[in-house]
This record gives sequence, structure tokens and C-alpha cells, in this order.
Amino acid sequence: ADKRRKLYNGMIKARFISILNKIQEGNDMFQFQPEKGQMVFRAKVGMKFQPIGLIITTDPGSDFWQRTYYGFQNDNAHVLLNSTKEPYFSFTVKASFQSSTLFDQCGLAIYQNSGSWAKACIEYHDAKESWLGSVVTNRGYSDWSTSEISSSVTSVYYRLSRRESDFCFENSFDGIRFHQMRIFHLEEGSGEVHFGLMACSPGKGSFQAVFTEMNVTECLWKALLKHIDKSPDADSQRLGFFSA
Repeated sequence: ADKRRKLYNGMIKARFISILNKIQEGNDMFQFQPEKGQMVFRAKVGMKFQPIGLIITTDPGSDFWQRTYYGFQNDNAHVLLNSTKEPYFSFTVKASFQSSTLFDQCGLAIYQNSGSWAKACIEYHDAKESWLGSVVTNRGYSDWSTSEISSSVTSVYYRLSRRESDFCFENSFDGIRFHQMRIFHLEEGSGEVHFGLMACSPGKGSFQAVFTEMNVTECLWKALLKHIDKSPDADSQRLGFFSA
């Protein structure tokens, strides 16, 4: 039985990797490779590769927050990270979940260390409303910005774009038109960065977060003004923050 189970899990993982390769075919950028990622603060149940995507089952009491207002320091949310020194790129992922426990959340994150990280996610509030927002932590202090959305929304596309040590979070409900959530700077965000998938349950609950449609592309967050653009797309005549 154990041999059959291992064989089955191996087939599922191979199928998942094949799907990712098809999604990323023709992309000259480095690839996000969940099967080779570093799982920080590993969940007890852990993660599973499925034909539909990657599933992370959260542990109760898992969270990210540093000091501000509440005073506590929580540093054990589940994150699956890839690392890169590429200074200009965009990473997109679809995150889905069903939850009924306050503060349950999933999305994407950059995690340099306990005092330098950022995340974008939905946090469940109650049967009517949830919070779509982001947290940025510099020098060991977190901030939090949110907007209210219906709790009937159970899946969101997130996009993280990097321009050296400046970053942009965006979200989309259809994977086509993205909306800016925030632009921010990480003081420890130069050089190599560690980014990827995030899920946690700060309360007593637990849920399954499903991640699909992961893709890395050239940076889709364009410079506002051509004369301040230092990236390889500096000759582009397009202005504005968003790609078409």
C-alpha cells in the first residue's frame, strides 16, 4: 500500500510540474518552482501537489505580524518560497480557499526575515465581509491596509512586481484586469529576495489554501516616467503603472 501511495503521489507531482511547464512555455524569465521551494514554518499537515495545483493546510495559531499597535510578534505563517536576484520581474498566482474562521488568510508574500517582509491576501472576517489587504514590515514593525469585500469571494489572482528594492502588489478577480493594492519599499529588499505562496490561521481554525496558475514574467509594473526607469524596458514608450 505504501509503494502504491508513493507511486501515486509521484505521478501527481509530475503531472503538476507538467501543467506548470505548459503555463510557462515560451517565457524567458526564470520560473517559479514550488516543487523546489523552501517551506518556511512548515505546517504539520504540510503541502500536497494535486493536478489542480498546490494545497497548503494551515495550522491553528499561524500568523505574521510584528509589534505595531497589538504589541505581539507572530512569525510562523506558512510560506513556500523561491529565491532570485533578478531585479525586475512579476509573479502571478491564483489563491483560493473556503473558510469560516476569523483571520484565516492566503495569498502571496516576500519574506526576507522576521523584520523584513510583505504579504497580500484575503482575510476572512465573517459570513458577510472579508478584508482584501496587505501588510508591509520594515525594521521589525508592520503596517496593515485593507478594503472590505464580500465573503462570497473565495479566489483572487495576486501579482507581485519588483523593480529593484521597490515592489507593487496588485489583485484581479478574473486574471485579466489587475488593480493596484499598494506600492512599497523594503529596506532589506535589494539583492536576493525570497517570494512565493503564503497561508495561515491566526485563530483556532485550519483550512486548505489552493494555489494555481503560478507564473513569472518580465516586470509588468512599468515606470511612471521614462527618465527614472533604469530597467531593461527603459526604451518603452508606454507610460503608467499597468500593463494592458
